Amino acid sequence: MTTQKYKTLIEQRTRQTLREWSELPAVEEKDIYRFLHNLKGTAGTVGLTEVAALAESTMFFFTDTSDKSWTVEEWGGYLYPFLPIFNEGATTNPKLADSQQKNSDNLTDSQKYEILLIDDDVNLVAFFKESLEKQSYYVSIALSAERGLKIFYESKPDLILLDILLPDQSGMEVLNQIVGKANKERIPIIMISSEYSKALQMQAYSLGVMDFIKKPVDMDLFLILIQNRFKLKTEWQKSIIVDELTGAFNRKHFNQTLKQLIADFKRTERTFSLAMIDLDYFKKINDTYGHLIGDEVLQIFAEIVQGSIRIEDTFCRYGGEEFALFLPNTDASSAKLVIERIQERFSLQEFQVKHETFHVTFSSGITEIIKSDVEADKLVEEADQALYIAKFAGRNQTIVYTDQLSANRLDSILNVIIVDDDALIRRIVTTQFSTWKPSNIAKVQISSYANGLDFLQSDWYSANEKYIIMLDGVMPDLDGVEVLERIRNDYPAVNILVIMLTGRTNQSDIVHALQTGADDYVIKPFHMKELLLRIERLAFRFLF
Repeated sequence: MTTQKYKTLIEQRTRQTLREWSELPAVEEKDIYRFLHNLKGTAGTVGLTEVAALAESTMFFFTDTSDKSWTVEEWGGYLYPFLPIFNEGATTNPKLADSQQKNSDNLTDSQKYEILLIDDDVNLVAFFKESLEKQSYYVSIALSAERGLKIFYESKPDLILLDILLPDQSGMEVLNQIVGKANKERIPIIMISSEYSKALQMQAYSLGVMDFIKKPVDMDLFLILIQNRFKLKTEWQKSIIVDELTGAFNRKHFNQTLKQLIADFKRTERTFSLAMIDLDYFKKINDTYGHLIGDEVLQIFAEIVQGSIRIEDTFCRYGGEEFALFLPNTDASSAKLVIERIQERFSLQEFQVKHETFHVTFSSGITEIIKSDVEADKLVEEADQALYIAKFAGRNQTIVYTDQLSANRLDSILNVIIVDDDALIRRIVTTQFSTWKPSNIAKVQISSYANGLDFLQSDWYSANEKYIIMLDGVMPDLDGVEVLERIRNDYPAVNILVIMLTGRTNQSDIVHALQTGADDYVIKPFHMKELLLRIERLAFRFLF
């Protein structure tokens, strides 16, 4: 059962922590406090109520601001009483195991939503991730403030779950950095914490938090709350058609405009062109100069486009750094001239950070409506295909879609690499991915390795290609985390997506992997359909 698995993990982690601490000369008080803080939240959430109650009462003897160190003789009297509770078996909540299934019947549209979970308690994060993904939500996790901020700015999640106690910054500091942008983007923020004084809650609510949930978490109520907040978000989205950051129209208006122009073409045969535009190396801009500078680049780009088009043209923010431009009564060749003039103007724009100046470019793909029976999705797919060919051809250029282009597109290669010492896993994954045909990719190459050393010593990398690496967490010679460290140290991250495959028997591997640079992890055993969907989603966010 799911809850029993997590109870066992919590017991193992508790025993391991106390065993490791008993061999040290002393333990810092703030580490003891954080241990109790995490234990309280996680144990209560999975039904270990007696453990959670003892952790809460014991926390009062420690603080996270003290510089004091405690010897085993000093801290042992407070922490060793937890072990008999595990031996006796803590009180459980019989309803918890069934809560996920009951709530899943009420969730119909959760597939659309991405949740960013920022919390350093690995057991709780893993439990939340599994519970939420059983409802078909997509969950990104961050075990530190730095990682959470990075994911927030890169992926634009639909909802944020934020803990107050984090290893590098407080949750309140993170909240101060993201709340303005989150409010503009209509992203609800829910704080989850064992710290829930009235003053703290008042501060969080005054800054813009939508909800403040106390640990331990009642999963029945929690899952219903998430569902409720997404329903509210849907209503927000229905009432808004302008992207507040850039002033461009948003995705909703894009869809409406596309349908209107197609309907008009069917009635009058008035042509129109659609240009899909994507800023080049935008992720690198955020990583190098920060996300505030990245926002400035988006805003100035939007100003340049809006100052270069006609009143009847419609400019939309399609998502992240990708935009769309509708040009009515304009064929593809004329639309290309318009886009290339904007490209030239934007490439001359100087951006300054302190004493450094840099320039930004964009790539574009254009399609023109020709047939009256064309579907909206088909037009977007054509423009997207031309866009990605422009990127693979070197970026900073515009490509017009043609039927010949579709048949003879550039030799864009995506490499899928499986590194796992389990021959059966390698065979299953290789077989499934051999039939995978993602759009805008001419060729998918599959390769596999039985261990990390063979993989690293092979001639696997080419600078002009993209990579998805599925990496087993535990292998002989070099384990997955060591291989991950070498990948991130020796190769550019922009072209390489790394997904850890884990049985979740070693929680430290997951922590280390995420902190080292893994983009996600998948739990063994896994369903291949789920793995394919997850990888396709991650691939187009990180690699293209």
